[in-house]
Amino acid sequence: MQDSAAAEDGDKETFAKKPRHCEAKMPLADSNEDSFLFPVEEIVQYPLPGYVAPSAISFSPDGRLISYLFSPDGTLHRKVFVFDVASRRQELVFSPPDGGGLDENNLSAEEKLRRERSRERGLGVTRYEWKARSTPSSCFPPGKPTIMVPLPNGVYFQEISGSEPELKLTCCAGSPIIDPHLSPDGSKLAYVRDDELHVLNLSGGEPNQLTFGASANQKVPETRKMEVVIAITIHTAGSWETYGLAEYIAQEEMDRKTGFWWSLDSKYIAFAEVDSAEIPLFRIMHQGKSSVGVDAQEDHAYPFAGAANVKVRLGVVPASGGEVTWMDLICGLSGEAGGDAEYLARVNWMPDNSLIAQVLNRSHSKLEILKYDIQTGQKEILLVEEHDIWINLHDCFTPLDKGVNNFSGGFIWASEKTGFRHLYLHDKSGACLGPITQGNWMVEQIAGVNENAGLIYFTGTMDGPLEFNLYCTSLIPDWTIPLKPPMRLTHGSGRHAVILDHQMQRFVDVHDSLNSPPRVTLCSLHDGSLIFPLYEQPLSVPRFRKLQLLSPEIVQISAKDGTTLYGALYKPDAQTFGPPPYKALIGVYGGPSVQLVVDSWINTVDMRAQYLRNKGILVWKLDNRGTARRGLKFEGHLKHNFGQLDVEDQVTGVEWLVKQGLAKAGHIGIYGWSYGGFLSAMSLARFPNTFCCAVSGAPVTSWDGYDTFYTEKYMGLPDENPEGYEYGSIMHHVDKLKGKLLLVHGMIDENVHFRHTARLVNSLIAAGKPYEILLFPDERHMPRRLRDRVYMEERIWEFIERNL
Repeated sequence: MQDSAAAEDGDKETFAKKPRHCEAKMPLADSNEDSFLFPVEEIVQYPLPGYVAPSAISFSPDGRLISYLFSPDGTLHRKVFVFDVASRRQELVFSPPDGGGLDENNLSAEEKLRRERSRERGLGVTRYEWKARSTPSSCFPPGKPTIMVPLPNGVYFQEISGSEPELKLTCCAGSPIIDPHLSPDGSKLAYVRDDELHVLNLSGGEPNQLTFGASANQKVPETRKMEVVIAITIHTAGSWETYGLAEYIAQEEMDRKTGFWWSLDSKYIAFAEVDSAEIPLFRIMHQGKSSVGVDAQEDHAYPFAGAANVKVRLGVVPASGGEVTWMDLICGLSGEAGGDAEYLARVNWMPDNSLIAQVLNRSHSKLEILKYDIQTGQKEILLVEEHDIWINLHDCFTPLDKGVNNFSGGFIWASEKTGFRHLYLHDKSGACLGPITQGNWMVEQIAGVNENAGLIYFTGTMDGPLEFNLYCTSLIPDWTIPLKPPMRLTHGSGRHAVILDHQMQRFVDVHDSLNSPPRVTLCSLHDGSLIFPLYEQPLSVPRFRKLQLLSPEIVQISAKDGTTLYGALYKPDAQTFGPPPYKALIGVYGGPSVQLVVDSWINTVDMRAQYLRNKGILVWKLDNRGTARRGLKFEGHLKHNFGQLDVEDQVTGVEWLVKQGLAKAGHIGIYGWSYGGFLSAMSLARFPNTFCCAVSGAPVTSWDGYDTFYTEKYMGLPDENPEGYEYGSIMHHVDKLKGKLLLVHGMIDENVHFRHTARLVNSLIAAGKPYEILLFPDERHMPRRLRDRVYMEERIWEFIERNL
């Protein structure tokens, strides 16, 4: 589960001056400086102010070019540009031919749901890959850099030379091309079609199907082909298998978006076989459609808490075709013999062509790193990670190839065994040689490893949990003395997202903060010094000036146990609305794996908070105990007790606001979406004398109705924690409800089903409690249509105005 608003992150907008030859045009507010107006439409207009900067930034294989997605007109419709580092000139290299770019109206059902999983709103081009130049082909001679661009109508290849793009693979109705990826040597393209894994040799010839037997293709009538969706899964009853696709749980909860993996030498592909036969189907009706029957319904193989998961096998097949070798692994057996491996979390290839699988048990207390011989499928256990709170998945497993100080064949791993995620060096047998980092802060990601120089680059929170920075340290420290602190390479407070070049000489830094929208610079990897700026969004543009956006104030308060909590405060203009106290609204998420209060522009352009502030309402956000990036002990406060300490910390925040004379007691409301929707309704019910109203968007109202992975990780299995599940259900508390409640939900939400709101409504009726409801028959978990989003914000404001 992710907070839709938080996950969007400005709709994934992420080159000092606008890129040359391409001036972004920002939409204007009211032209009259003296009649300031903040229209409700500004809340839902994307991209958010300042988030028109390039995204999906990458270096070409030779490091001469920096590529990125960018919209010259400041919209969500993006094209591919490259920036030549030597000449410092930008060039448009790919624009969707004949308007054939990605649009909400031309997407297959599979791609629509994949966008839901990634919370993607971008249009036009949304992804691309560089083709390696080491292997020439008849189509693409050596020396000409080329990119691969997947679009709804097929897969294009574009030389960076001004030539016309070539459509190499064409999609057809009911048979889209899913998740295409180039081989590391650039000679082949792998993708999934009709639930089977295929490979196209780019030197010529027809695509080669590598797997066979996906039962969805055998069982689903042609009339229902458009109803079959990626492994979320819409299908008919009976066994359904897919090859090379990530199942719903992998995409939504494990941050694993793919189901196949190229070997480093491009000769083999590992893939997941997913069997959802044991999962009962959950039907979602499209109640807003004029049609009936199969066109107005979806059947999803959704694994509810306590019930069966999909079964997953891991196979390896030659990229040229041939027999599949199955690894000694079956995930999803749920307690059966050999069933300790419930989830296939990550797959990596080693330089020697052995295969690494990370598998997690059902209780999330143990993760094993398994090494497989791809010729026999036999395994050895390299490492076992165990924790009595839970295991957090990450992408820090990094094989070492060339060797440093006669050390080779090993890997880097990140563990939270000290309570904070840190990096450790392991030899080829899996034995830990020692820590690379340590301290009461956490490593987030490995940005790059320079084995020749013996250096590792990573992002982390060493300078504070509200910041994101790049650091460098020794790959193999001297463990006979205390570890030296890492060297920080990024400059300026706030959030730094970094991309390193392949030569380990430079990096692109996308930097934003509460006071600065994203700016993009090219920096030296030696000391972080500026080479030259690539993109900057000036704060003087009309939209910033007209909307009068003010950064929130970051404050610290203490929880009941003394733990430091961080809050963000949006104060109304005292000259306009008078001195405090003010009516107040609490914007909440509060669940695990998400952090709202960070030193980032995303908080300054929280447009709902800014809209409310301009209406004279104080807005407050607080990251309660259990939220992300503060260490495992801090997160662990939510273990088995959703709706308890999270709610109580929010109440502590309200008490602080009142005590400071900022908020007016009796006029305090709360709003949130997804887990935040759950927390807002739960807070209203549990503390009726604190909160007078709540807006609850797409709430999980009872955790037995949410999915296995997320729910069981934090709440345990239902039959092992019945008291926690009961107390964590909003229905358990409706008798105490006094304030006004607005429920908002998309009726075809395949993540948090509308069933959650319907169950709560039944309880409200039984208890004789009034409520208001706002439904969107054609929306899923993240409302997308502009008219729906505008209407939603209008109704939310109207509710707040009446009841706060």
